[in-house]
Amino acid sequence: MLVAGVAGGLLLWHEGETSRLQAREIARYAARLDYARMAGASTAIRFPAHGPFDQRLGYTELPRFAERLQARGFALVEQVRFSPTLMDYSGAGLFPPYREKTRAGLDVSDCRGELLYGFRYPYRAYADFEAVPAVVVDALLFIENRDLLDPARPTLNPAVDWARFARAALGQLGRMVDADLDAPGGSTLATQIEKYRHSPGGITVDAREKLRQMASASVRAYREGEHTLAVRRRLVLDYLNTVPLSAAPGHGEVNGLGDGLWVWFGADFERVNALLAAPAAEGTQRMAQGQALRQVVALMIAHRRPSWYLADGREELARSTDAHLRLLAGAGLIGPALRDAALGQPLRFRDLAADPALVPAQPGKGTTAVRTRLAGLLDTSLYALDRLDAELASTLHGGLQQAVSDYLGRLSEAEFARSQGLIGERLLHPATLDAVRYSFTLVERTAGGNRVRVQTDTTDQPLDINEGSKLELGSTAKLRVLATYLELVAELHARLAPLDAAALRRVNIDAHDRLTRWAVEHLAAAADRSLPAMLEAALERRFSANPGERFFTGGGVHVFGNFNDTDNGRVPTVREALQASINLPFVRLMRELVRHTMYQVPGSSARLLEDRQDPRREEYLARFADREGQVFLRRFWYKYQDKGAEEARSMLLDGLRPGDDRLAAVFRYLEPEAPPAALAAFLAARVDGPPPTAARLAQLYARHAPEAFDLPDRGYVARVHPLELWLVGYLLRHPEATFAEVVAASADERQAVYRWLFRTRVKSAQDSRIFTMLEVEAFLEIHRRWARLGYPFGHLVPSLATALGSSGDRPGALAELMGIIANDGVRLPTRRIDRVRFAADTPYETALAVRPAEGERVMAVEVAQALRHALSEVVEGGTARRLAGAFRLADGSELALGGKTGTGDNRIVVRGRPGLALNRTATFVFYLGPHHFGTLTAYVIGPDAARYRFTSGLPVQILKSMGPMLLPHLEPAAGPACLPPPLEAPAGEAAAPQAAGAVPAAEGVRTAHGRIVR
Repeated sequence: MLVAGVAGGLLLWHEGETSRLQAREIARYAARLDYARMAGASTAIRFPAHGPFDQRLGYTELPRFAERLQARGFALVEQVRFSPTLMDYSGAGLFPPYREKTRAGLDVSDCRGELLYGFRYPYRAYADFEAVPAVVVDALLFIENRDLLDPARPTLNPAVDWARFARAALGQLGRMVDADLDAPGGSTLATQIEKYRHSPGGITVDAREKLRQMASASVRAYREGEHTLAVRRRLVLDYLNTVPLSAAPGHGEVNGLGDGLWVWFGADFERVNALLAAPAAEGTQRMAQGQALRQVVALMIAHRRPSWYLADGREELARSTDAHLRLLAGAGLIGPALRDAALGQPLRFRDLAADPALVPAQPGKGTTAVRTRLAGLLDTSLYALDRLDAELASTLHGGLQQAVSDYLGRLSEAEFARSQGLIGERLLHPATLDAVRYSFTLVERTAGGNRVRVQTDTTDQPLDINEGSKLELGSTAKLRVLATYLELVAELHARLAPLDAAALRRVNIDAHDRLTRWAVEHLAAAADRSLPAMLEAALERRFSANPGERFFTGGGVHVFGNFNDTDNGRVPTVREALQASINLPFVRLMRELVRHTMYQVPGSSARLLEDRQDPRREEYLARFADREGQVFLRRFWYKYQDKGAEEARSMLLDGLRPGDDRLAAVFRYLEPEAPPAALAAFLAARVDGPPPTAARLAQLYARHAPEAFDLPDRGYVARVHPLELWLVGYLLRHPEATFAEVVAASADERQAVYRWLFRTRVKSAQDSRIFTMLEVEAFLEIHRRWARLGYPFGHLVPSLATALGSSGDRPGALAELMGIIANDGVRLPTRRIDRVRFAADTPYETALAVRPAEGERVMAVEVAQALRHALSEVVEGGTARRLAGAFRLADGSELALGGKTGTGDNRIVVRGRPGLALNRTATFVFYLGPHHFGTLTAYVIGPDAARYRFTSGLPVQILKSMGPMLLPHLEPAAGPACLPPPLEAPAGEAAAPQAAGAVPAAEGVRTAHGRIVR
């Protein structure tokens, strides 16, 4: 019995010293914990539910990420499948064994697979074990795990130090008797790494969690075989590179010794390592070595309680560091001279307020736009996105993106700008180059959708001018007006072309509807009644450029002027007005579209106004109010649905022209109980210029009291549809209301909105109010048409000035419209992302690719072709004629191109006179050949804009100068291919998931223990 006991004890001692039995059995078991990447969605995978590193790298969020992306046009094309053994293992709550990444982050590649952007966190790290100074390794092992790298024990299990574990267990028993007893910890480096990476909250809450850490660390240690020395060396490396060291204001979380030294002490990581790797020195060099060692040891100690030691416990940290330096010297790991040098240096922390630990510089605008788009798709922040273990394949062409960015950046240099032909009348002057900013977008139309190849601007701000701005882009709005005009002509053709001459004569046409009258007359007389011929005839209609007429629009009387006075006496065709970008013909064309829309809406209230004695008037009006009121209410409902209170109110107010009367009318309706001080604060935030005087404020407060106006009158004063105003007010009070509840609650308001128009006895006042409301409704219909073609905002200013750009636009939205025209009327989705791969070479690897899109027809083919031809004439002989012949292909032929120019001079107008300048813009939206289109914008924002007189000739000249740079990418089959990704599995992998539990020996399959199964 005694002999058996002694033998058993010897075996246990031997196993504790060598771990040979563990090594053999655990290695055999770990070899079965395989996983393989397969095509399609996995039927055998478990994602982690917790753990700081699993959360930061995105592994815990992968099911949600995949769900969101699949709902937004992506397909899950690859995912890992666990072996049955690994499924059981992870199902027991253990952490899957694989070689984990110590540094990871987002990679963005371009359409050729070349890296555009690479983020790695932690920022600073040791590349390999050999790069770590010996004194750093010795200090870490002395403090945490002294026998870890013993070469005489090749099969040692690094997860368990039995002597240390026993001391810790006895210590915990002692604490049951004396709660104040300082019990030693039993964690090894291996279990500590498991804890702060994978345990909930990065802590050990109980004995069960400790056992899970030990078991997981043991299996991980033997995943590559029985011998563990290489694994143990990697544990030291991984710990140094990933140990959590709290979080710093303005920086975020801090992990790893390298980042810890830089963030907390402002120490250069490379210099610290060079000092500690060098032989012992003298004088100031020795003092520097001592300071470096002191900082390293301090961070090794701080890991135990980083939030305390690195904040309020810094004095305690300094004392503990001193004690450990003496112990290191006593153990012979450092010499007395280095010890004294380290003890003689104070532990100085970085002043994070005066000297913040800023993250690396932001990437270029193109990659920022791509990252922002992915962050929105995943519902995460850019900070968190960069720290995900993810690879993003963008549609951008990196080489062209950089070349264009560099080119635009050099335009602030006087000599370069002069060499590019940008200095001159209506262009630039050398003294004013610095404030001009530029944005450029180039999109390629592909079989699977529109793919952005270049997106850049020269601002140093994160704002994306192409897609995040609202700019008055001037005459580019004429392109939208022209598109609406030709669409209406096509609709009239579809309705009237089947009629013969006699039937056409019987068509009832309102006297105000000139467009329908023209369509009837054209079809009655035309020899060729086809749609293309009718569209060409529509472009040949003439509209006066005379600026002498006064226009009642937007609730008031306005006059408009032409850019060139020499155009004032002309009566050009629509085609000619587009080429020369003449204002007044388009104002008159827009008026025709508004009148047509007013009188063509079924049940239009405009028709009810013609006979005031009609006895059916009240009945018609009641039915019209109920039916049409619901139509407009539904449109407003879609606009504000799911918007928060502040967002809804802001959207409503953004659609108003700023003015204290209009704003006060809306504010007092939405906030009837608010005191005068609240109105004053509201107006100060919304109205440019000096705030209203106390007397004016009191007048506004009293004039717009809730009882002062009924809903229709208040809508008229505010120049907003009363039902829109009512709906926003209702939703502010009832944020959870359904549309059915809104309809029921608005019954009286819908009647009132239309009945009030007929109560006044003064016909001129009645007519002006009626017309204002009809114009608002007409612009709602026109907005619906514009939105279908990509207009980015929720409303149009209900004024003929919208034809000249007063409703604003975005360069990116104009590019989308040009893409519709270039693609014969089919709207394709615009892509900036082709593929996303998460957690590559891990058990959680998941890849998604964008689905090919067939597109949506939003414009007749004939309309798109007519527009494209008209835009080509703008280049051939119009405002963009300097581009004519600028893009010649290698075979000598000219690339087909066209576009529309626009100049915006946005100023605050006070009493009819332009005041403070807000911005000046010049834009050219274009197509280049059959597959490429985009926009180029020059702009100045702020009061400096008043100094600039450049016009749209500037972006046209810039595009011409960029021709040699762009042309190689526009040539058919020229340049590196940028193709959409295949949705099928990559060659050599299984084409479809197999039965659950089956892991095929497919070529290229990565296993848990790092081998490739073939």
